[in-house]
Amino acid sequence: MDTDVTDSAGTLAEPEVRAEATGVGDSARRTDDGPAPARRWRWLRWAALATSFVLLAAAATTWWFYRRLDANITTDTATTVELRSYERERPKPVVHDARNILVLGSDTRAGKGNGKYGRDDGGSQRADTTILLHLAADRRSATAMSIPRDLMVGIPSCRRADGSRSTAQFAQFNWAFEFGGAACTIRTVERMTGIRVDHHVIVDFRGFKKMVDAVDGVEVCLAEPVDDPDARLTLDAGRQTLDGEQALGYVRARKGIGDGSDTGRMDRQQQFLGSLVKKVQSNGVLLNPGRLYPVLQAATTSLTTDPGLDSLKDLYDLTRSVQDIPTGKVQFLTVPRQPYSADRNRDELIQPAADLLFRQLREDRPITVLPRDSHPNETGSAGNTDTTDGMSKSQMSQIGERKPEVDPSTSPVPDPSPTYTGTNAAVGMCK
Repeated sequence: MDTDVTDSAGTLAEPEVRAEATGVGDSARRTDDGPAPARRWRWLRWAALATSFVLLAAAATTWWFYRRLDANITTDTATTVELRSYERERPKPVVHDARNILVLGSDTRAGKGNGKYGRDDGGSQRADTTILLHLAADRRSATAMSIPRDLMVGIPSCRRADGSRSTAQFAQFNWAFEFGGAACTIRTVERMTGIRVDHHVIVDFRGFKKMVDAVDGVEVCLAEPVDDPDARLTLDAGRQTLDGEQALGYVRARKGIGDGSDTGRMDRQQQFLGSLVKKVQSNGVLLNPGRLYPVLQAATTSLTTDPGLDSLKDLYDLTRSVQDIPTGKVQFLTVPRQPYSADRNRDELIQPAADLLFRQLREDRPITVLPRDSHPNETGSAGNTDTTDGMSKSQMSQIGERKPEVDPSTSPVPDPSPTYTGTNAAVGMCK
């Protein structure tokens, strides 16, 4: 028989009281009014904590990678200190925001991994490759000018590593690095060109190999097989991708490839660097963290730089400023030169063509670089014409007679856009 539940006063209890008395309403209220929102809040708190943890872990990892990469770079403070002693003789910057970076490929055999390329003569080294990289102020073009190591130039008196001084002399260019390292080389370049060197970067054999391996090799096409024991290089003819070891042999080889000249070697270096730039600029490297980190790791462990480029931030800012330059505007050429009259195994500058090139770079003026077999003649069309290293007689006649050293204040007004032979990063090595 049903009985009503009454309170202590004997009155009939409310339905909800009856429900409480029988325990029926608890589960309903826990579901509808009580603990369910609390569970949602607990879930949100845990989600927030997990997200914070992930973000903190990512930040810590990024910071660790940054510090590791940053610490890899070696700073060449000694060169900066040495150059300060010669500030009065150095050229002044001409165009604000333009940058001139001297890239030195050292042939030192000292250090881990470099000894197998030859005997270490007490740590001596010369500049196996020297390139003056000019970045236009608007960052819409870049020009890399190779300087032959056998070019005969005036080398100033320089401080040696042991504190003694070399004598000023007329000698082949790469001796400057042996005499007084980067500081002596920079002073020699500045005297020859009148161009202020803003930064310098030194890369050795091991560093170059690591850079090529970090981008999974660089493709080349060879018209004939290569066999050069001195460069430790044996390659088949045709299309192939070179790893770091092969690439180093390829850009250093002379006797077993082409005509065996240093001119041919520099041409190959420029073509190879153009292909390397093209690959690094591709989305497969720059936009892929998994591939970008090895490139950064290889680059930072390979470089010795001045204090202005000795941090990852400095290098990153520089890279960002030039990453949008079209590959066709990344140009490579060699300073105009010819066999030295007193020794055919050495080179000398071709004047006035060299002075015009230096003037154009110094004042951040345009130059045109075209393949050796397609430079324009004096009317502007492609074809064979009477030129000196890609320059027409009319261009050369505008810049006067040869001067022993560049004087920016008296250099004649150049042609608006002289033409030189060379290559660019858009021209692939394989047609």
